[in-house]
Amino acid sequence: MPTIDFPGPPTANGFSHAAVVAPGSRLVHTSGQVAIDADGTIPEGWEAQTRLVFHNLGEVLASAGATWADVVKLTWFVTDTSDLATIRRVRDEFVDVTRPPASSLIRVAGLFRPGLLVEVEAVAAVPA
Repeated sequence: MPTIDFPGPPTANGFSHAAVVAPGSRLVHTSGQVAIDADGTIPEGWEAQTRLVFHNLGEVLASAGATWADVVKLTWFVTDTSDLATIRRVRDEFVDVTRPPASSLIRVAGLFRPGLLVEVEAVAAVPA
């Protein structure tokens, strides 16, 4: 995934300002994934929830024939921004930090179920 650096905006820290999708690639858009495990349990804390979100998102990507290397865009929905360092650290275990995906982070009043802290959706470009 080629990324683009722009002369105007400040240098991106941990994300790309833009990601270019190769011609002929198949795009995979995921729904937002949250930290609910197979038995319906929500783990406690930012690190555990973020790790489970990325695990669940990885499973969805794999089911569509995509990998983390194919991800070109992440959209985050978080209920608080006080622990961004933790969620970025966990994210960096999954994405290629040398060419991170473009990202947006939105602080929300709450997610669909009490106790959920983070939801992430992805767009992947699978080479043809």
